Amino acid sequence: MKRSLSGALTLSLIAGVCQTSGAARPVRDTQALGSGIAVHYIEPAVRVQDDFFTHLNGKWLKITEIPADKASWGAFAKLRDDTQPQLRAIIEGAAKSAHKAAGSDAQRIGDFYASYMDEKKVNGLGLAPLNAELARIAAIQDKAELPAMMAHLGRLGVGVPYDFAIHQDAKDSTKYVADIGQGGLGLPDRDYYLKADDAKLAATLAKYQVHVQNMLALAGAEAAADDARAIVGFETELALLQWTKVENRDPVKTYNKVELAKMAAVAPGFDWMAYLDSAGISARAGYVIVSQPSYLKGFAALSEKTALATWKAYLQMRLISAYANFLSKPFVDERFAFYGTTLSGVTQMEPRWKRAVGTVEASIGESLGKLYVQQHFPAERKVRMETMVKNLLAAYKQSIDTLDWMSPATKQEAQAKLAKFTPKIGYPNRWKDYSALKVSRSDLVGNVMRARAVESNRELNKLGTPIDREEWGMTPQTVNAYYNPEMNEIVFPASILQPPFFDAKADDAVNYGAIGAVIGHEISHGFDDQGAQYDGDGNLRDWWSAADHSNFTLKTQMLVKQYSGYSPLPGYYVNGELTLGENIADNSGVAIAYKAYKLSLNGKTAPVISGLTGDQRFFMGFGQVWRMKMREPQQIVQIKTDPHSPGQFRANGTMRNQPAFYDAFDVKPGDKMYLAPKDRVIIW
Repeated sequence: MKRSLSGALTLSLIAGVCQTSGAARPVRDTQALGSGIAVHYIEPAVRVQDDFFTHLNGKWLKITEIPADKASWGAFAKLRDDTQPQLRAIIEGAAKSAHKAAGSDAQRIGDFYASYMDEKKVNGLGLAPLNAELARIAAIQDKAELPAMMAHLGRLGVGVPYDFAIHQDAKDSTKYVADIGQGGLGLPDRDYYLKADDAKLAATLAKYQVHVQNMLALAGAEAAADDARAIVGFETELALLQWTKVENRDPVKTYNKVELAKMAAVAPGFDWMAYLDSAGISARAGYVIVSQPSYLKGFAALSEKTALATWKAYLQMRLISAYANFLSKPFVDERFAFYGTTLSGVTQMEPRWKRAVGTVEASIGESLGKLYVQQHFPAERKVRMETMVKNLLAAYKQSIDTLDWMSPATKQEAQAKLAKFTPKIGYPNRWKDYSALKVSRSDLVGNVMRARAVESNRELNKLGTPIDREEWGMTPQTVNAYYNPEMNEIVFPASILQPPFFDAKADDAVNYGAIGAVIGHEISHGFDDQGAQYDGDGNLRDWWSAADHSNFTLKTQMLVKQYSGYSPLPGYYVNGELTLGENIADNSGVAIAYKAYKLSLNGKTAPVISGLTGDQRFFMGFGQVWRMKMREPQQIVQIKTDPHSPGQFRANGTMRNQPAFYDAFDVKPGDKMYLAPKDRVIIW
């Protein structure tokens, strides 16, 4: 379970236990450093005391159009987009190289990209690359064959009604375990199937059925309309059985250890051993973790009553959808028309080269990342980042000792967990080995299938082996960061260490407000309502007293209430329970980053730059990171599925709980940003 910064799995010079003691570094010489604040985007007509987000970003919001090929646009999206040409240059260099050896990283990268860019060949093949797999599904004669078929499709990255993931056992973090959980829907969330009273969701469901029909018709189905109705009906039944995203946030309820031989008792009526054998799990493990037992039980019963013809149509559709982007133009266009335009509001497909870069990243991302950091990750960014991480951890250490809601015994446990945090910065010490992957310049679908199978085997082969603590869950070129409670690690890929998150030419204030708050955010996940249930070794263990739980719940329920009142669209409100962990991390991360910034000053007064005090630049550094615009359909997807609040509420909602923000901008009663002290949620 990884908790990322934005919503959606380095040469780590800080290895093992990070030391949080020691004095902060002296204040940097700021004579040559700028404020780092995009002051040209400030809207003076909006008072910072009334709407911090719009004051800081108002002119940007007025002049910026979301690019036609994007569902949203802002600091994250722009940085990702800016990285694409860099990756393209690396990939095309590999593709054109006359000296790349067969089986080398350069050969795999270059040939994978070339196979995607050969649009004429791809279009000429039509559906042919999937014919063998489609025929395999069509040849099923009995539902007893379904478990093995779903294991096979899972290796090819095709989503079926349940799936397994390999990760650390939450109650024994020294072991890998297979986790089996719900899946199999073609729409983002169960609400799209079940909320008939929501006109927008109901309309999307109707359009989804048309999309399924169109896809099947393109594939030559004789009864595409009937099959589409049956498939959507089947998925609706699955949706009725599924746990909500809020329910799935509970790491205790979703931890259900089941011996393999007892799977039949948990969910009778489905041949689980046939699946476990075919998936390769039973040969490597004696038990699995069932995330949603009631779902699997309901699924087994549903499987029995569902007609074989419906099962076959459903699996064929799942296969076609999983590979449509790598097929001929009619399939690409139809998939985009629904998932791009209907579901996300995007009106224009990304150019083919961007889609090709994305496919290479998804398939052999660390091979590409190795070349990326060589060219685009200056060593000084890492050095400065290390100092900030140490200061943030030191600030957390001090903060724990001063908490008024945590008992002394629990504080000791919290300090012990903090001392075991492992930061990873930039890129891995050891890169993934892709030597098992065979890549051909003339076989795009085959390349994707083989890449997915190699990754599936890599994960499966972890079972029974020691935990690899050097592994990363993101590539270096990913604009994001994450906390993994089972590893108790915070990870910051190279690509996020750029403006506006990290600006080497800017004073420390903006960097502590931006990347410092990101660091604080990820550390906070170790102590949010989910992460706090894991100890310093990554085990799911209750190390809190009853009074601590009560005090913490009181604070977090106040936060749930706050954010549940925010509405980005008429009729749609932020789900304060779904977003609780991220809201805790935003609020706590800023609070601790501010303390760390103060520590970095060593008692000195920060300079005034661009007419802004150090404290003002700190908070504005945080606010400009969440500069964002989003298309309405995508906003609905975010509200229904994303554990992160929309950008404007990550900025304004967080600021309203920060006492230092009130001092920095002279926020007083009567101002719209004002919250009475008793209503402010201060956790760290």
